[in-house]
Amino acid sequence: MSKTPFGFGPPDPDKRGDGDPSDPSEQPSGAEAFNQLGQMLSQLGQMLSQAGTSSGPVNYDLAKQIALQNLSGRDDAKVGFTTSGSEDSSSAVRDAAHLAELWLDAATILPAGATSTVSWSARTWVEKTLPTWQRLCDPVAQQMSGAWMQALPEEAKQAAGPLLSMMGQMGGMAFGSQLGNALAQLAQEVLTSTEVGLPLGPSATSALLPTNIEKFTEGLELPSSEVLVFLAAREAAHQRLFTHLPWLRQRLLATVEEFARGITVDTSALESLAGQIDPANPASIEEAMSSGLLEPQTTPEQQAALKRLETLLALVEGWVDVVVAEAIGDRLPGAEALRETLRRRRATGGPAEQTFATLVGLELRPRRMRAASSLWKLIGDRHGLEKRDDLWSHPDLMPTAEDLDEPLDFAERLATPTTLPADLDPIAELERTERDSKNKPASTDTSPTTGGDTDEDKGDKGTGSGNTDPS
Repeated sequence: MSKTPFGFGPPDPDKRGDGDPSDPSEQPSGAEAFNQLGQMLSQLGQMLSQAGTSSGPVNYDLAKQIALQNLSGRDDAKVGFTTSGSEDSSSAVRDAAHLAELWLDAATILPAGATSTVSWSARTWVEKTLPTWQRLCDPVAQQMSGAWMQALPEEAKQAAGPLLSMMGQMGGMAFGSQLGNALAQLAQEVLTSTEVGLPLGPSATSALLPTNIEKFTEGLELPSSEVLVFLAAREAAHQRLFTHLPWLRQRLLATVEEFARGITVDTSALESLAGQIDPANPASIEEAMSSGLLEPQTTPEQQAALKRLETLLALVEGWVDVVVAEAIGDRLPGAEALRETLRRRRATGGPAEQTFATLVGLELRPRRMRAASSLWKLIGDRHGLEKRDDLWSHPDLMPTAEDLDEPLDFAERLATPTTLPADLDPIAELERTERDSKNKPASTDTSPTTGGDTDEDKGDKGTGSGNTDPS
């Protein structure tokens, strides 16, 4: 991994204290130190009260506040996305989505997944996607912020008492500040609600950001209407997957959580970390936490989780790439140029990849996405779109990372009819349950006695006083 997880990037030189905490000449003493500590605690109390009441490893109230404040200068609602016959950006987005859905119907067996298509501003994107970001960020931040506290001896925890709680709140504020700035930056660049590759927005809602799309269109030498329809088709294709395949949304988010749960920290760095914290300098807490001393150790289990996540994201993006290309065909003259532009956007580390890499240490490699696209195209050409899309019906039918390396072998295996094992196939499980129910002997007990004996049982027992020995 080339990226450290969320909340633990390199320190910001602009946030360093004015003095060197390790220099004794810079340390206050006596009454001066006491006064500084009192001022620090007073300022800290004000900061905590102003940051909201959010609890947990990340202060999401602060994150939202910072993100919206950074976006306060943008008035997206008044920026129209004009196309012929459209009065404003909202109607243009709806028209583009309607056209895209019609074209997609002929390119996939998955029905339309979005029940509504909306136009979002950058601020709306922050508000609508924050709940999902919370699910993604919480496990990573929880493990990282709690690792060093858990490593402290019990005596030290009891002695620290309120200080640990205070530092936990400070850590939540530090994470919240970093997340808020990252979301503000991302909100000004993302084009749709699914560009990150994850279902960030509300279920069954397609969302496009017209202001960002207009900025993206500049310099492409393509009609803005074509760009809008192309991106609407990609958003609609993503929604067909995420809406009709409940396992996909759950598995994507659960794999991130699985990675986070395995985070471990080298606790031998605690002593060095403690030496960096200056009670008179609140910024030293955030600086020490981001110094890299608590950089997580990657385990084999985490590597396996990242590989599965990378593969699944690549399969999603590759399928969308192929289906949208087939749906649009020659209808948009600039479609192929747009397709390659978006691929390069991925290859150069666009905002989606950078944010996700910072979050979980994962980079979605374009090589995997291109390999997945080639695999889906091969399957569709050889076996038809119905068999291609049927692979999404169960996660155990999906191509693996090895299949991306050997697409021809996977395509050939599909020529042989296969079925899921009975313990994995929900239909087979239902049929087996019904069969077992039919074969189960029905009770013939009609006796009013409390013993519940059948006629056969009574014959065995005879008419005596319960002696079961026939002799």
